Amino acid sequence: MSLLLNTVLLVFLLVTAFAVMRVKVLLAMVMLFGLYSLLVSSLFVVLDAPDVAFTEAAVGTGISTVLMLVTLAAVRHGHSAPIKPGKRALPLLLSLAMGSLVIFGIQDLPAFGDSQSPAYQQVAKHYIEKGVDETGVPNLVTAVLASYRGFDTLGEVTVVLTAGIGVLLLLGRREKVHLKARRNDE
Repeated sequence: MSLLLNTVLLVFLLVTAFAVMRVKVLLAMVMLFGLYSLLVSSLFVVLDAPDVAFTEAAVGTGISTVLMLVTLAAVRHGHSAPIKPGKRALPLLLSLAMGSLVIFGIQDLPAFGDSQSPAYQQVAKHYIEKGVDETGVPNLVTAVLASYRGFDTLGEVTVVLTAGIGVLLLLGRREKVHLKARRNDE
């Protein structure tokens, strides 16, 4: 049953990804991106990663789709902020610097799936052997997420909250731009 469900989700993901590449209407593309994120979220649920599924559903399906729709609506109404030539250099430099830092940091990571990496040698063994006893939680995954990895889970919640606040701020700013444009037209 699990194999069938995984296969069906994979087929839907592939069809949706292909449809996103082929569609010409921007609104349909935004909706397909939302569907794709929802399917990825469903896949995480099937793979027993509900915390990742929740984050993907909230950020990928919800917030990203809303941001794309707001952007699409703003572009259709002809609102554009003129960008001065000197203002493009700083974001470009920051992006290149961050990209370089990420590439530099990746060099120190162990090879993917390396059974000799420190995470597999010490921490995982401790979680499996003593997780239920030390936390008192019968489900090992919940024990790890809530007790040992509590700050990681708090970080995920913070990401979702920050993204939500960002969307609210952008929507509020957009309404101010509309009001300012109406006042200028009158």
